[in-house]
Amino acid sequence: MYDIFSLPEIKFPDGFIFGSATAGHQVEGDNVHSNWWALEQAGKVGSLSGKACNHYELYREDVELIKQLGHKAYRMSIEWSRIEPAEGKFNAEAMDHYIDLLERLKQAGLIIYLTLHHFTHPQWFEELGGFQKLSNMPYFERFINYAVPRIAKYVDYWNVINEFNLGGSAERIEFKLNMLRYHARGYHLIKQYSKAPVSSAHAFIHYFPYRRHDELDNIMTGFQDWRDNEFFFHAIRTGEIAFPFKDAEYVPEIKGTADFWAVNYYTRHMVDGRLSGLEGKRFQHKQLKMIPINFYLEEMFPEGLISNIERLKDKPVHITENGCSCDDDRFRIVYIALHLSALHEAIARGVDVRAFLYWSLMDNYEWGSFVPRFGLVKVDFKTFERVVKPSAYFYRDIIAENGLNQAIVRRHIKDLPTLMK
Repeated sequence: MYDIFSLPEIKFPDGFIFGSATAGHQVEGDNVHSNWWALEQAGKVGSLSGKACNHYELYREDVELIKQLGHKAYRMSIEWSRIEPAEGKFNAEAMDHYIDLLERLKQAGLIIYLTLHHFTHPQWFEELGGFQKLSNMPYFERFINYAVPRIAKYVDYWNVINEFNLGGSAERIEFKLNMLRYHARGYHLIKQYSKAPVSSAHAFIHYFPYRRHDELDNIMTGFQDWRDNEFFFHAIRTGEIAFPFKDAEYVPEIKGTADFWAVNYYTRHMVDGRLSGLEGKRFQHKQLKMIPINFYLEEMFPEGLISNIERLKDKPVHITENGCSCDDDRFRIVYIALHLSALHEAIARGVDVRAFLYWSLMDNYEWGSFVPRFGLVKVDFKTFERVVKPSAYFYRDIIAENGLNQAIVRRHIKDLPTLMK
């Protein structure tokens, strides 16, 4: 824990973009034609998403809520499985739904970040082999060619794909190297319809050696970092797919297919070179179990945000996700304050950071569970009532001031949170 009552005042550059983010399947509900819905029905992923936050029905009220909270930007995804529920059969009503949502967001003055693929896609595409097969590229191209020209005028920033960079199994490696090509194809197709900047959101994991001065732990930390982080940046910069234990390949159409770096950052992972899975334990003194289940975000490590994005000085950086899962909302206030302070330091160190989008606007379906609560807004998953949390007002004041100071901190939190009941 850190003492946010001693943080110095910070100001962000003029024009800095503050906002929030969501993903379709996690908030919309009844995404019945998606691959994830099929997994839920088969009992393979924990809890059913059901109606999630019922955002598909309540989107008009949610747009007004975003506006009331003072956000300048909103990141969302459109669901391919709604737009093309059966192979080759497009649903104009679903497309019109997203167009109406986007129009309302623009009328509310929001800068729009739009993700085309946020983990979910049609079940029919999955049954054809999904992204595991490069031969399925024409299906992805057809979706983009249908959807993008219909919504291009509303979108200020594009994410082709969300977080495809993690994982080390043979199947996962094949998937993410394929996804480099899907990303690149998506980039070039979007450019035919839109002048807005294009990227894909990168899950930036800070890998840290379990034993800081142990040679093997450091070697394997570097390995992990290349496997999940650097392979992506290297491919975008050079066009070369260079991956451990594989022959390098030059794919020219990948080079330059990011106009900005879209970064999702949460915490660090420890690397233990003496474990087959390399997953080391967290330092016990740093563990913060903020929800009543074991979760991967049981540490605040804002320093990792600085050290990771410092390697991204060649393009503008947009933080497309950063957030805290907790039951005590005071932890969320602390988390936001610390990570914005770290982000400000990164800017001072020469990183061209232009945006921060908090994950998430509201509590949502967290891929198999409703227990993790990331939202600035509380959701009752039975009545779908939205209740604004104190952290949302804290964040609203930061946006209004384009910075953070002690007056804002002390207005919204009186003491530091604790896990002691």
